[in-house]
Amino acid sequence: MSFSDAHRTIDAIWRIESPKLIAGLTKMIRDVGLAEDLAQDALVIALERWPETGIPENPGAWLMTTAKRRAIDLIRRSKIRDQKYVEIAHSMDLYTKPDIDNSAEIGDDLLRLIFMTCHPVLSQEARVALTLRLLCGLTTDEIARSFLVAESTIAQRIVRAKKTLRAKQIPFELPTEEELKDRLSTVLEVIYLMFNEGYSATFGENWVRPLLCQEALRLGRILAEIASSEAEVHGLVALMEIQSSRLRTRVNSQGEPVLLMDQNRSKWDQLLIRRGLAALERSKHLGKTMGPYSLQAAISACHTIAPTPMETDWVKIAALYEALSRATPSSIVELNRAVAIAMAFGPEYGLQIVEELYKEPALQNYYLLPSVRGDLLMKLERYEEACVELERAASMTENERERIHLQNRINECKEKT
Repeated sequence: MSFSDAHRTIDAIWRIESPKLIAGLTKMIRDVGLAEDLAQDALVIALERWPETGIPENPGAWLMTTAKRRAIDLIRRSKIRDQKYVEIAHSMDLYTKPDIDNSAEIGDDLLRLIFMTCHPVLSQEARVALTLRLLCGLTTDEIARSFLVAESTIAQRIVRAKKTLRAKQIPFELPTEEELKDRLSTVLEVIYLMFNEGYSATFGENWVRPLLCQEALRLGRILAEIASSEAEVHGLVALMEIQSSRLRTRVNSQGEPVLLMDQNRSKWDQLLIRRGLAALERSKHLGKTMGPYSLQAAISACHTIAPTPMETDWVKIAALYEALSRATPSSIVELNRAVAIAMAFGPEYGLQIVEELYKEPALQNYYLLPSVRGDLLMKLERYEEACVELERAASMTENERERIHLQNRINECKEKT
């Protein structure tokens, strides 16, 4: 294996293993910022050694062992100092043994890490940014593009969040039942964004990251067990189950994207579909009105129950996007609604909405805006304009597979001009 190939492999391993590594170290040393530093130290050692020695049979275990050894060294260096503090504390009349927590535990360090980084002591924006960094392994640049804000803004949020967690000594534990609702919305948002990054990667050579989807779904299922009366928890699980059913058909044998309308529906995972539809029913039963995750799950269900692309109920999907737009106003939701409107009533109607969205500052660097406009222009046989938009989209995306897909569309468009 060449040096560059080894580094690419190590980067892929790191993206998979880093959340577990940071969670395990946080449990050990109770400092999420220090845990990330120790994990990064292990990565540096791997980058130095693995190109020469080869990738270990179990790279995750190797990284964890290496990081824990460095943590133990750190603990040993401060052991004498800490022992002195203990002796002083024991000699004081106010010393008491710590209370024993007999609450039931769920043995999942990743879920504990999510709740720690989603603590209400942090702002909503800081919670999401920090958790995506630690659990998804996303860079500050990738997170910034997900939220359509400056990279420096995300970097500052993450640094401040780590300092706050350390200063406030936020515990590495699951919240009590009373605390759960206050922190649930951010946890749901993080798991949702984690799944989305796996379902459609913003960066890199692969269009999908299935292991990230699987991890997000697993965390969602655990959360549904401890918050079983929350409709939106089941709504998010329903969305992830249904979307996961299509993962194997989202790329072809060469790793190239396969769009929804071109996927082989007979290969969709029927077990995941049944689980998703059941979770959606639980959500509807528990909630008076459908929340944003349940609405997205309902949209996904419309595609699932349609035997063929032509039989998809696009009018219903457009109506669901209208409801979603009211529940969570967003320019990205509007872009998706434009696509549904185009499918239901014609591309010219969808194009009107898309062209209005060009006034939105948040979408100025969002590649899907010119991509969607280019697609609608192609359907209207305005090929020269379509080429310009598709070329713009290709220059903006950071995902190599997406760029190749857009280039194929550009070539198709040029053939028709």
